[in-house]
Amino acid sequence: MALFFQTLPFLLDGLLTTLLVSVSVVVLSLAIGIPLGCMLVFGPLWARLPIRLYADFVRGVPILVLLYFVYYGLPVIAVNLPSLPAAVVALTAFKTAQIIEIARGAFQSIPVGQMEAAKSIGLTLPDRFVHVLAPQAVRRFLPPFVNSVVDTVKGSSLVSLLGVVDLMLSLQQVIGRTHIALPLYGIGALMYFAINFPLSALSRRLEKRFI
Repeated sequence: MALFFQTLPFLLDGLLTTLLVSVSVVVLSLAIGIPLGCMLVFGPLWARLPIRLYADFVRGVPILVLLYFVYYGLPVIAVNLPSLPAAVVALTAFKTAQIIEIARGAFQSIPVGQMEAAKSIGLTLPDRFVHVLAPQAVRRFLPPFVNSVVDTVKGSSLVSLLGVVDLMLSLQQVIGRTHIALPLYGIGALMYFAINFPLSALSRRLEKRFI
């Protein structure tokens, strides 16, 4: 018990960094991925092709490779990022590819007849998008998106490899000083669980409601 109270402030600092990285990645990937996902469905061929290539390529590359590429590779072209921004950029690039695919699937799962019916009553393309497609797409988008947020929180543990003092690196540093591994890893697992379990429960609830 004494060990828990001694290490808790340090671990909470690491947990805050984990949350900062995760929230930044989710917000940025949403801001970039949703417009690109819409473009992939409704855009012209010249716009769809590079988006398709980007999504397929990035999703096929391990996150660790992206992290090392951004942190160690970009300095070759004079782009030097500190470890925390580099981690956010790499994770955002990967998460954006996932968001593109989730958005594409959400829109393409809507029956074509919905679009035809909206067109037949005289709605313009922007009106069809706002009043017919988008509300239905959001319902299909939310459950897999929440699941992807859980993956983001878990994947954020890789930023410790770049020296970012997140929850994982905080645990490793405390273990290195105390040589007590199992209880501390148990504390870390409970912290991750406290974040991810509510998100998983929310995903199941959304899935039951909307799908």
